[in-house]
Amino acid sequence: MQNHEKGKILILKLYHKIFSILIYDNQIRAIQAENQLTAGLGSIYVGKVQNVSSNIGAVFVEIRKGELTFLPLAQAKDAILVNRQADGSIKAGDELLVQLVKEPVKTKLAGVSTKLSLAGSYVVVESGRAEHIRISAKLGVKYRHLYQELEPLKEIAGRFDIIIRTNAAHAGNPAEIVEEARSLAAQMEHILEIGDKRTCFSCLYQSEPEYLSFIKNSYLSEYEEIVTDEREIYDRLIESNATNNNIRYYEDSMLPLYKLYAVETRIKELLDKKVWLKSGAYLVIEQTEALIAIDVNTGKYETRKNQEETYLKINLEAAEAIAKALRARNLSGMILVDFINMEKKEHVQQLIESMKSLLKKDSVPAYVVDITGLGLMEITRKKKNKSFAEQMKDVSIQTEEE
Repeated sequence: MQNHEKGKILILKLYHKIFSILIYDNQIRAIQAENQLTAGLGSIYVGKVQNVSSNIGAVFVEIRKGELTFLPLAQAKDAILVNRQADGSIKAGDELLVQLVKEPVKTKLAGVSTKLSLAGSYVVVESGRAEHIRISAKLGVKYRHLYQELEPLKEIAGRFDIIIRTNAAHAGNPAEIVEEARSLAAQMEHILEIGDKRTCFSCLYQSEPEYLSFIKNSYLSEYEEIVTDEREIYDRLIESNATNNNIRYYEDSMLPLYKLYAVETRIKELLDKKVWLKSGAYLVIEQTEALIAIDVNTGKYETRKNQEETYLKINLEAAEAIAKALRARNLSGMILVDFINMEKKEHVQQLIESMKSLLKKDSVPAYVVDITGLGLMEITRKKKNKSFAEQMKDVSIQTEEE
């Protein structure tokens, strides 16, 4: 691929996993690895409360026989109970509708929510009667006219919350957005209708394969086509309404898709702690259980003239690389960045503003919190799924160069 060519989403099998890869400007912008064709996240169950622990604000809900999950106690008042009349309380033995929203991580249980949500390419429909229609802040002021053009959504909003996603800007016309919202609302109504008629541990809604969610959560402005060399996946993409973009079936037995795009080499680079910058400087990214630590080093970049300007240049380059790495590696939680120390306050402020601007491009909410007393930049990024390194823990990567 040539630089500045509009990107592609690749979906392929490698290492007994299915990889969804967004490549833009010849770089991996986002990547996801799943172990099977259907994933659990997003699935909706009739769960059973096994225990309520007020002192830690936790409710432990069994969604399948022997499989406990964690529900924040604060959500009890919103629970949709199916075995008794809801009264704002929750107790052991209650049966309720929950949606799987977080995977288990090490000793932590999987997380569930009583707020049920169905996502399309342009719209998210959530259970509840708040009668809200919200538009993604990333659409900007120029898309506020959608409020007027999407007048028919008010009927749906009387029953559910509606969120207009960033990708709505790329819909062919407002009618497409309304149609998707109506379809999702009908699906949600069906789930709520059958909820009290199904036995405990029933799965009311099976989540779609993660590659479909990956497509829906990718900015349409970043890719022009979806390419796969798996016939089963290609057929599923054609059948689904996940995207209006071109879907291409790649056929070349002599040069598999993963080799054409050097996927193994790219994956190995993403798992490497060291990230080289064009200037010769480099980053060291350390992922610990508590936080992500990123160190910026001058590396091979040497100059004796105007060091302050040099440090600013390296830091700005590093900020861009860090923003890309957070998204590509799916790093989340608390991130501390040790940039090269700069004396001028205006340079420090310029770096902060640059980082804030770069993080706004992320499809996952990410923010600069502050500069700590030790001069470290503190960033937070919302947790969405496991980090890419965690997804790849069971894989040993060997590239042809080795």
